[in-house]
Amino acid sequence: MVTTTATRQFGETARMDIHAVAKELNAALGPTLVAALTGSKDTKLPIKWAKPDGTTPGPDFNRRLKFAHRMWRAIEAVEGEHVARAFFIGSNPSLGERTPLTAIREDDHSDVAAAVDNFLRDQPA
Repeated sequence: MVTTTATRQFGETARMDIHAVAKELNAALGPTLVAALTGSKDTKLPIKWAKPDGTTPGPDFNRRLKFAHRMWRAIEAVEGEHVARAFFIGSNPSLGERTPLTAIREDDHSDVAAAVDNFLRDQPA
């Protein structure tokens, strides 16, 4: 079960332009980590995605960007940006010690959502 915060964030992220989503994630995580979580081998591509008239990410990249944005915002709203960044790049026992960033790239979104839920409820996996 995903937290109310993450569920509420779904609508906000769904209404956002993908370029704005990429811009926020770039500001929060940096384009190298954004490229990694989407599976892009080009670390400059997230910078292009963040421009209002820039390249539009393909469907797989788009899905991962929007999901990552929802999870980022859910954690950041409760814990702050530094904790949210640490969550994304740190090994997570709820994910078999993978990082959420890696799990997002591997499209294990339900597992990441559960890990976010556990984290926000401060419960062990």
